[in-house]
Amino acid sequence: MRYEALATDYDGTIARGGHVDEATLAALEELRRTGRRLLLVTGRTLDDLQRVFPHTDLFERVVAENGAVVHAPGPREARVLAEAPPAAFVDRLRARGVPLDTGRVIVATAEPHETTVIETIRDLGLELQVIFNKGAVMVLPSGVNKATGLLRALGEMGLSPHNVVGVGDAENDHAFLAVCECAAAVANALPTLKERADVVTRADHGAGVAELIRALVDSDLAEVEPRLARHHILLGRGPDGEAIAVPPYGVNVILAGTSGSGKSTLTQGFLERLAAARYQFFVIDPEGDYAGLQGAVVLGDSKRVPAVEEVVRLLEDPGRSGVANLLGLPMAHRPEHFEALLAAVSDLRARTGHPHWVVIDEAHHVLPAEHARASQGVPRRLRGAFLITVHADRIAPEVLQEVGLALTVGSEPGETLRRFARAVGARPPRVREPSLAPGEAIAWRPADPRRAPVLFHVAPPDGERRRHVRKYAEGELGPDRSFYFRGPDDRLKLRVQNLSLFNQIAEGLDDETWLFHLRRGDYSRWFREAIKDEDLAREAAAVEQDESLAPGESRARLREAIEARYTAPAESSR
Repeated sequence: MRYEALATDYDGTIARGGHVDEATLAALEELRRTGRRLLLVTGRTLDDLQRVFPHTDLFERVVAENGAVVHAPGPREARVLAEAPPAAFVDRLRARGVPLDTGRVIVATAEPHETTVIETIRDLGLELQVIFNKGAVMVLPSGVNKATGLLRALGEMGLSPHNVVGVGDAENDHAFLAVCECAAAVANALPTLKERADVVTRADHGAGVAELIRALVDSDLAEVEPRLARHHILLGRGPDGEAIAVPPYGVNVILAGTSGSGKSTLTQGFLERLAAARYQFFVIDPEGDYAGLQGAVVLGDSKRVPAVEEVVRLLEDPGRSGVANLLGLPMAHRPEHFEALLAAVSDLRARTGHPHWVVIDEAHHVLPAEHARASQGVPRRLRGAFLITVHADRIAPEVLQEVGLALTVGSEPGETLRRFARAVGARPPRVREPSLAPGEAIAWRPADPRRAPVLFHVAPPDGERRRHVRKYAEGELGPDRSFYFRGPDDRLKLRVQNLSLFNQIAEGLDDETWLFHLRRGDYSRWFREAIKDEDLAREAAAVEQDESLAPGESRARLREAIEARYTAPAESSR
């Protein structure tokens, strides 16, 4: 399952007028029977909630007081996550006639008393925030909201927010819905919440939540995936700048190519972007090539084989990614140990939904076609596998049949894809490129023969991108890759060896020369072909095509675009 849990608001969402009806309670019970888990996220105090709602035991965690309190129904005490506002603040408000409800942390009132509340916070010099919720006015310590409380609860449960659907109706639900993989709003929700939601139910209140639950049970919300493109992981960009990306769930990828062809660069960039998006990954590393991988804990080395139990302990925390280095294991024993690792990781996935990706390097070693048990060691519906190999046709056919995206780099890409196609019984695609240049790759979806393979430029990993930035911002491009301001009739020959110099010379250039190159599209062409920055080239092309811009305005637009990417202070150019 992609979605292991549902996090729901109370008032206005599962409850109408403070009451949850029997049909909604039945839907919540139905969801629990599928093995999914429930969290309640509310602005109410815990005591007030338990007074009006005697069914909190349906939920594995209750996040109360708008994120300030987390409670696990049962004998354990609720955890208070923040310090309450000082007593002087409460006393001052009551002295000014403001009606208050107080919890362990929260101080709550109602409109129109927000002005008095804000004035009192200012007068006392307190670091407090005011949160509105359909006429309610809640005061909490800065940085405390439903999102922080939900994340704390998920951490206790060993779940990732990438495996959670959230549903709400009001202003204070924005924060927690934003951290959920899929955000839903009931039909009675505020318009601003509906605008940002991935799903808006047809029914309101509890009936809307029951509608959402039915979709979760029936399809795991597979029909919503096209609306979740913001979660897709970038691989690179095609000739027209279109993003080549992979969904974070539901697809297996194979990356094949000769040694030294760029597989490591593509994989490193992919892993960096997974980590940046907080998707957990697990790398099976037969050759010890990921010993220095940032953002992951490496287990094992040339002398010690990582135990299955320590891998599972590491990955139970969704905030930590891992690498299993199998270099200390004889090659003949690697497939068997790999099977044990993958079985344990698959069990963890079945319970928690993570790790989200399993990256298998040298996949032909641990999943060889001739290994009699290879297909038995891989769950039939394994998803989120990223297979890396030199020999695409030497992996177990049952594994290759599950691949939804094939990538190739290096020499003879057509032959590489033909071998893969033959192994899965698909019609081989037509590939025009006899060989791919460094930084190029081809993507092909074998299940859709109508779609031709796509050539794209690999998005480099961040370390390589920083070297790229330094090189083109202040480095020394050769004469064949430099830009030359020549102007009409080749009257000038001002050579530009880097982007900083481009901005300097452009600033003092006469308008005639500047416009000569602008109208010819020379700037976007140089950015695309020599600087190899498709995004900068697209922005420059937009400036070149806007004939309403005065020369100074077009100069300023290009200068700002370059500075934002290359010549801003170190690290801020990211």
